[in-house]
Amino acid sequence: MMTELLDKLKTETVLDRDGYLSLIRNRAQIREYAAGLAGTVRDEVYGKKIFIRGLIEFTNYCKNNCSYCGIRAGNDKADRYRLTPEEITGCADSGYELGFRTFVLQGGEDAYFGDDILVPLIKDIKARHPDCALTLSVGERSYESYRRLYEAGADRYLLRHETVNREHYGMLHPGGMSWDNRMQCLRNLKEIGFQTGAGFMVGSPGQTDEDLADELLFLKELKPEMVGIGPFIPHKDTPFADRPAGTAELTLFLLSLIRLTLPDVLLPATTALATVDPKGRELAIEGGANVLMPNLSPVNVRGKYLLYDDKICTGEEAAQCIECLKTRVEKTGCEIVTDRGDHIDRKVRN
Repeated sequence: MMTELLDKLKTETVLDRDGYLSLIRNRAQIREYAAGLAGTVRDEVYGKKIFIRGLIEFTNYCKNNCSYCGIRAGNDKADRYRLTPEEITGCADSGYELGFRTFVLQGGEDAYFGDDILVPLIKDIKARHPDCALTLSVGERSYESYRRLYEAGADRYLLRHETVNREHYGMLHPGGMSWDNRMQCLRNLKEIGFQTGAGFMVGSPGQTDEDLADELLFLKELKPEMVGIGPFIPHKDTPFADRPAGTAELTLFLLSLIRLTLPDVLLPATTALATVDPKGRELAIEGGANVLMPNLSPVNVRGKYLLYDDKICTGEEAAQCIECLKTRVEKTGCEIVTDRGDHIDRKVRN
């Protein structure tokens, strides 16, 4: 019965809530089948290519006070930093030499990096590397701000919604943050023309199986070009310090369901997954993932951008060890390619 549901998802990509819920609750018997099916679907759309993005974590200042996040405004133990525009372009220059053709600028919601700084920074990076894509992940902004960043040359935008459940969102986030605004931001990004990424934590405090089924229905409706999910991992200096982490097992299964639901999605094997399972990246690739995001940030700040405890910051996670990462990926039967790695339905912008 469960394998038949997976086959239906592969051929029709349409399941109702009860269908997804059955798969999630009975995953123990179909994990390997789901992973194999998802890997096949990924190969049919993108082949064996694994796209790499150079991650530049350029600020760990954040105005928000999310209960799960180590760089929350209320964490006075965080060692704060901001990279200068020159340092950021330097990271991109180094990454280009290493073979990266997409750069991801990620940071907390830091008011210092307004449009007056980000717009010229985007233009500079795109002028220096016109054959590269630029992804932003800097949180909620106004429609006009998103439009300006897009017109400056940014290609993609990652904004994890974290949970589709309004009440659950209120549990994870402080007053003053709005589920409705987060959802509106995602709609705005798609309307403006960004290749848009959504995503959620797996196993976050208060999350239910029903929530996870609703996540898959929401993603099917939104049709984002990218989806980033990873297990919840507690940080010692947050209100959720004593909560149990999400599991690699459930995260990997959901990755496969996402691939089957959105066959052409760009799907990362996230750092959080590799943190809870040393083989998390390889298992994710075997289960349908096709994106890796090694760290291009300067070595002296990598240990400061800590959204959760025990984040891996060295070894294969460091962009400089790209050859090590290539070897590990090849063992899955896939290969890292030097490519922008755009969504298959999106043309490269002029």
